[in-house]
Amino acid sequence: MSVQQQSAPVPRRRTAPEQPSAPSQLRARAASFTVWYLRLIALVNIVAVMSVPFRREVAEHNTGRIYASHTAHRFHAHHAGEYFTPYLATAGLVSAALAIFLSLVMRRGKRAAWVVNMALAGPLFVLYAVALTQDPYRAHLFNWVSALLTGLFVAALMIGRRNFEAVGDPSNPKLALAVGAGGLVVSGTIGTLLVGATNTLQGATLFDKVAYTLLRGISVGPLADRVSAVHAPRWVDVVINLMMAAGFCLVLYAGFRSPRGRELLGEDDEKRLRALLDRHGERDSLGYFALRRDKAALFSPTGKAAVTYRVVGGVSLASGDPIGDPEAWPGAIDAWLAEARRHAWTPAVMGASEEGGTVYGRHGLDALELGDEAIVDVADFTLDGRAMRVVRQAHNRVRRAGYTVRIRRHADIPDDEMATLIDRADDWRDGATERGFSMALGRLGDPGDGRCVTLECRDAEDRPRALLSFVPWGERGLSLDLMRRDRACENGLMEFMVVELLLHAKELDVQRVSLNFAMFRAVFERGARLGAGPVLRLWRSILTFFSRWWQIESLYRANAKYRPVWEPRYLLFAKSADIPRIGLASARAEGFLTPPRLPRLVNRRAPQAAAPGGAHEPSAP
Repeated sequence: MSVQQQSAPVPRRRTAPEQPSAPSQLRARAASFTVWYLRLIALVNIVAVMSVPFRREVAEHNTGRIYASHTAHRFHAHHAGEYFTPYLATAGLVSAALAIFLSLVMRRGKRAAWVVNMALAGPLFVLYAVALTQDPYRAHLFNWVSALLTGLFVAALMIGRRNFEAVGDPSNPKLALAVGAGGLVVSGTIGTLLVGATNTLQGATLFDKVAYTLLRGISVGPLADRVSAVHAPRWVDVVINLMMAAGFCLVLYAGFRSPRGRELLGEDDEKRLRALLDRHGERDSLGYFALRRDKAALFSPTGKAAVTYRVVGGVSLASGDPIGDPEAWPGAIDAWLAEARRHAWTPAVMGASEEGGTVYGRHGLDALELGDEAIVDVADFTLDGRAMRVVRQAHNRVRRAGYTVRIRRHADIPDDEMATLIDRADDWRDGATERGFSMALGRLGDPGDGRCVTLECRDAEDRPRALLSFVPWGERGLSLDLMRRDRACENGLMEFMVVELLLHAKELDVQRVSLNFAMFRAVFERGARLGAGPVLRLWRSILTFFSRWWQIESLYRANAKYRPVWEPRYLLFAKSADIPRIGLASARAEGFLTPPRLPRLVNRRAPQAAAPGGAHEPSAP
């Protein structure tokens, strides 16, 4: 992030944290032990798999096949004879994938992960305990170490049980079974064909090839050597194990997904949010965007505040400040964080103001400055002066070309005209994907949005050429929602429309207007100054390079020409390690990343559809 992000974070006024009790500390340490155990076992398995071909080649090269066969026999005895290994230590990529995935979901407190580990490790430890009472197992120290590590893992699971309470999606078991069956058929078929094509021995039946493939899916060690009629190259063993591991990862993902947050904004929630906006809507220019219908709302116990959010890729993504009375914000934030913990969602906030970021900071979230929002005070705006020469010239040029602007509240636009505007907005959209989440309403022409303001621009021949839409910001403010224009129209058309709104804002009783959000504005502004440091100049050069595709610098310069007041906006997060995941979730929510759509294997209740219309696209005015 920028230098300003590191040096000037949101001030955080915390109360003295309560010291956790001794039982709580013990549970936390036990839960942490289970995670680290799984991470270590995953590493051991991966190293074991990668080293098997090299051990075989070195053995055959140095001492001949007799020593290699003796080594294989020792491995076979180790895994299937007198020795047994700790929980999940099988020298296989499937076990490594299982250990990695379980460590991830255990770190997020998933109850299902605890159940799976207990169901696997518990009976295994009992089996080890019984085996150690018998010969020849109790004669080997390694068996005692394996049993001890497995027992410690089971004990840690039991002690830390209360730290794993996050629930999963109810459809996960069915989806996991469907994915597992499909993956087993595909990888098993490909593996069997590979084994049949590369087998160096004669007389192998189809059953032998299938059995060898399934055993190699579990381990690349000597486990599959039980099938005496098959001998395949080591690369085939590794490929089969990789395919099985990939399929197993898909099964794990399907089985441990977090709930998708399908409880979207209902009519009652929308009414309550509108009532809060009527009383406190002037506090945040992004407040009206809480009414997006692809969000959910959680209210404080008093009902005087709410946090609206959307779940994307396991991230509970809130936007802007909480809605309502600031004194009730902590209650709404607590409810939202509790919901995130219950479902193992990663909490994050996009575009919080300094006031909102401070309150979120008291609840354990850290802050990074994302950029600045451009706010124009109508009373201070003028086209006079040298600083406004570029804007003034663009406005005069477009006006002389015969363009006109009509400004109306949505409630004053007839239905047939609104339908035409919606069609035009769809035609002018840049690409098939609707963009916007934190600073876009996601609909146009909804009957409930009568106080929104639309600017319709027509050329000298009275043809519509551009459209701007603003949502209410309290009683006397507007916040930019949607910008669309005909790509073949006159340059400077957006500047012309924005200036027309600012010049006639008093007729609508509007005192302030929020324009586009300028990401990393401080970097562009300070990086161009005399004496800027090498790190800041480098960061500015990187952002300038990426601006060729994502309009980062152009948005800043397009807003700066109106000489606005810059209000910083922040990203709030719980852990720094979650920032990449939050970034991907934000890019998906805003429409910059669109994952491929896979066929649905499980029927789900369809979410409430949003009204037609377009979200704001980040195009420069």
